[in-house]
Amino acid sequence: MGAAPAGSTLKAPAREAEGADHEVAARVSEMLSTIEREGMDAVRRYSRELDGWDPPELLLSDAEVAAARSRIDDGFVRAFADSVDAVRRFAEFQRATLVDAEIELRPGVVVGQRQVPIERVGSYLPGGRYPLISSPLMTVLVPRVAGVSSIVTCTPPLPGGGVADAMVYAADECGADAIHVLGGVPALAAMAFGIGGIEPVDVVCGAGNQYVAEAKRQLYGRVGIDLLAGPSEVCVICDGSADAELVAADLLAQIEHGPTSPATLISTDEAKAREVLVEIERQIPLLVNRDVVAVAWRDHGAAYLARDRDEAVAISDRVGAEHLEVHTTDDAWYHDRLRNYGSLFLGQRATVAYSDKGCTGTNHTLPTRRASRYTGGLSVAKFLKTLTYQRLDSDDATRAIAPAVIAFDELDALQAHQRTASLRLDRLG
Repeated sequence: MGAAPAGSTLKAPAREAEGADHEVAARVSEMLSTIEREGMDAVRRYSRELDGWDPPELLLSDAEVAAARSRIDDGFVRAFADSVDAVRRFAEFQRATLVDAEIELRPGVVVGQRQVPIERVGSYLPGGRYPLISSPLMTVLVPRVAGVSSIVTCTPPLPGGGVADAMVYAADECGADAIHVLGGVPALAAMAFGIGGIEPVDVVCGAGNQYVAEAKRQLYGRVGIDLLAGPSEVCVICDGSADAELVAADLLAQIEHGPTSPATLISTDEAKAREVLVEIERQIPLLVNRDVVAVAWRDHGAAYLARDRDEAVAISDRVGAEHLEVHTTDDAWYHDRLRNYGSLFLGQRATVAYSDKGCTGTNHTLPTRRASRYTGGLSVAKFLKTLTYQRLDSDDATRAIAPAVIAFDELDALQAHQRTASLRLDRLG
């Protein structure tokens, strides 16, 4: 992220965040070119090579989906239903704020906008270290609420083959039209190019490893994408009132995603900051994933002491973390001033894990690597196109606008443009 603004550094990352991997980019480019050229033969060849997976059908049948659903524990069904309700209600709330509208700018000149859903979406549901069963809530249910007509999904096979029943259940429950057991670059390519019975999609979305992220980057333009997500990030701003155990736990929770996940502590109270650092070292050995967490904290953990609230905001906005928690007596003050983050968690009762699993309804597909400077996270807006229109309802409107257009086009030396206006004036006599 570069050097933090003024403030004391209590712990600096041992390693800088990794930049572009040119070997990954070259490999992905080669794979996409081969798949586009050779189609399903290349998809299956890469699936065998990368995942040892080449069943007769990559698309799950209705019977296979039904069988997976039948094996799901009732407790998870109830928990997932609660998250579906929360994510749907928040997405519906967002959708209601994105409205069709028009205005008469001057007499007879009417302009407006329509919110039109994307037609086809391809959702990648990640596997890997942690399959993230909540993913369909964010990348299947949300576009469904937005009004997307067709949603196809791809998810990698488990080691040894097959797919997790819970992922099948979640994708089906959220409204997926098709579930393909296919992972990585071949999955993104199949959805973008339209291979193996998949119609080409208009937008691909969903998290994945560095190869998936690079495939999305290279496919952008051919299709739309949600965003380019890197390793999960967390930042906590705290003051002397914070519960050090909770702050430490929340920092460690996000970096168990992987050894390159950054965690940042910003405190206006030195004693509390040092208490949190001690608490982190105490908690790491207690975790099942302590080896991953220890490396992530050593290499990508940071702690800064801010002189005051304003400096804490400045440091946080420089970090631009994916997940930002505020544990202070002034949470509302921070809420009004913080600008760069993926999603904000106010007060010690809130924690990132609640959003990760859809329990609070907000989307967990969020910007990383300081992309929060220029974009927010995934929402129904990503699956809508704001389309503008205009009409002239009177001859007087033509008389008012056409002369100005003629003047512009004389300077631009665009004669054909000019004639479109002058001809309309001529018809008015």
